[in-house]
Amino acid sequence: MTMRSRLFPARLVYPVVACCALQLGVAHAAINEFKVKDIRVEGLRRTEAGTVFSYLPVRVGDTFNDEVAVKAIRSLYATGFFDDVKISAKDDVLIVTVVERPAIASVDFNGTKEFDKDTLKNALKGIGISESKIFDRSLLDKAEQELKKQYLARGKYGAQVQTEVKPLPRNRVAITFNVEEGETASIKQLKIIGAKTFKTQDLLDEFQLGTHTWTSWYTKNDQYSRQKLSGDLERLRSFYLNRGYADFSIENTQVQISPNKQDVYITISIKEGDKFKFGKVQLSGDMLDRQKELESLLTIKPGETFNGEQLSDSTKAIQDDLGNYGYAFANANVIPDIDRDTHEVNINIVVDPGKRVYVRRMNIGGNTRTKDEVTRREFRQFESAWYDARKIQLSKERVDKLNYFKDVKVDTQPVPGTSDQVDVNFEVEEKPTGNLLLGAGISSTDALILSAAIQQQNLFGTGKTVGLELNTSKVNRTISFNETDPYFTIDGVSRSFNIYDRQTDARQLNLGNYKIGTTGAGVSFGFPITEYERLSFGTSYEGTNLSVDATSPARYQNYVQQFGNSTYAILLNAGYQLDTRDSAIAPTRGHLRRLSADLATPLGQQEFLKTTYQEQVYFPLSKKYTLALNGEITSGFGFGGKPYPIFRNVYAGGIGSVRGYRASSLGPVDANGVPTGGAKRLIGNAEFYFPLPGLKKDRTFRAFTFLDAGNVYQSNEKISLGQLRYSTGFGISWTSPVGPLKFSLGFPLNTKPTDNIQRIQFTIGTGF
Repeated sequence: MTMRSRLFPARLVYPVVACCALQLGVAHAAINEFKVKDIRVEGLRRTEAGTVFSYLPVRVGDTFNDEVAVKAIRSLYATGFFDDVKISAKDDVLIVTVVERPAIASVDFNGTKEFDKDTLKNALKGIGISESKIFDRSLLDKAEQELKKQYLARGKYGAQVQTEVKPLPRNRVAITFNVEEGETASIKQLKIIGAKTFKTQDLLDEFQLGTHTWTSWYTKNDQYSRQKLSGDLERLRSFYLNRGYADFSIENTQVQISPNKQDVYITISIKEGDKFKFGKVQLSGDMLDRQKELESLLTIKPGETFNGEQLSDSTKAIQDDLGNYGYAFANANVIPDIDRDTHEVNINIVVDPGKRVYVRRMNIGGNTRTKDEVTRREFRQFESAWYDARKIQLSKERVDKLNYFKDVKVDTQPVPGTSDQVDVNFEVEEKPTGNLLLGAGISSTDALILSAAIQQQNLFGTGKTVGLELNTSKVNRTISFNETDPYFTIDGVSRSFNIYDRQTDARQLNLGNYKIGTTGAGVSFGFPITEYERLSFGTSYEGTNLSVDATSPARYQNYVQQFGNSTYAILLNAGYQLDTRDSAIAPTRGHLRRLSADLATPLGQQEFLKTTYQEQVYFPLSKKYTLALNGEITSGFGFGGKPYPIFRNVYAGGIGSVRGYRASSLGPVDANGVPTGGAKRLIGNAEFYFPLPGLKKDRTFRAFTFLDAGNVYQSNEKISLGQLRYSTGFGISWTSPVGPLKFSLGFPLNTKPTDNIQRIQFTIGTGF
């Protein structure tokens, strides 16, 4: 037997070099072809032998030659798994010897303050640097550039990154990125050249970027970003187009960074052009015999000042209208004809409805905790039905109003391989749905009074709401539990249940020597009438215990003498609600109407009727300004020869009613000047919301001015507008992580000597 041993090029660093070396070796040594009897792989530690076999272009029984050798080495190096590859042969057995690249055991960072480590690790994953990955030294430069890119996005142009690779046992390495972040560069100057018609400051007010202000720590508006600048340039363009400057153009944009990389200078050169009006406006194309309907959607008229936003709104309205009839991909393309002699822009809107489509699937994504059915039951667009843009928008609004998600996005995608089907994809982002609600009032004469409640709006992702209220102060002790199932039946009938125990010790407030204890439980059901209206009906039991003595206020002693210490009521409850607001927490448009009635039936020891009517309206004066109006009237009276129970009196004063006055201080008082409340109440509020300077793009943080009016009246009094108390002031509204917060500074306008003033007030977790 003849022994044959062949050694192919051994140390090959790069595939191209490997191929050249192999070819040179073959050129100088005649290598005889042979049939592979077996294949053996040596040097493996982590990689499976099967992985190597899968990349080899040769199998047992194949003929091995120079060309196959080149392909084999090239293929193995291309995997990125190996630092060295050697192929040899002995007795027709092919021997593949490899040196594996090390695995990445850890990735760490030193000196990183601007980012948390998880954010940086996620940024490096996309380029192949992460734990358990094969280490490729050629990727380190990319990793360093990616880190610098992250810091550049934060305005840290002087950031330096150095990488340290430490070998570890078992062919592993630890990678450490040592970072010197440097200082954040800020915009030193933002200048617009060429503005003649408008003041430069008015134009810069449209920008997200700007020079340093007192709010920059929060808005980061002074940190340069290419994406932000692009958005600002589009806003600048829209500013001019919306005011008739159809020829407006941005000639040049320069961004310069100072040598010390601390200051950024931005210069924008513009050309305003002339002001134009709308000329002839017409529709053309396939209008599906709905020309008059589509023409009625146009908000642009000949002779009016050219307005790009109005033109865009008109085309969108046409597309949306066609979408209501199943044309999901309708287009309304604008063909402008600018006549510079007459300074008119003739508009031709070409309508292309496309093909009518129906919805194959309604998909949900991003709901990691909320169950699919909780979201799906809010859908008004059905699968296998014609596409209807109105129903899809309504579905989005209903999902958003659940208040379970930070964001709700809807995307319509054609179904591959078809021309008349689409999938509607809802992408949601979960948010915490547990709320801690607090209320407080502060004055120079009173201590801080707190109340608290914990509520979970989406228990275990089922859509059910469960709340627990606890208050253990000396004045009020409250324990209550409530549960609401918004879909008690598949038709949307809701069920609410509550049980509570409340104890009030008036002695702690120097209001008199008496205590009130109330224990109750009830159940109610809500019935949807329309998409925005609901009726509710329920029943409840409530027992009340009054503890008085000879030093108690006379009105409480008289009530106990007439009706006893303990009484109970069997209540029937009814309500109506209309809610078209765009948000339940920070609405900017819409309407809220509530009407409720509580009837204490003759089955109990108390007999009375209490009704409450509330009306709220929100007017969007612009994208930044909102006017909110609120009105509420409550009236109660007894019947069956029994008076209206004094412990059911209503009160006014404080945030939520008439700010600037101490909570529950308005209305009738007893001989000692202690507020007694009343059976009737009238409240009116007006609030004007506007963005805070430097926070114009953040709608969760707004300022407001207000005008309040209200008072409380006894059961035998008529509601007199002349007795209303008025106040005005200003405040801040913030949708904080723990709930909506309102802070107000109120100034009473028509105080009386007996009024109790409290100018500074705040609350968390309430609306008006």
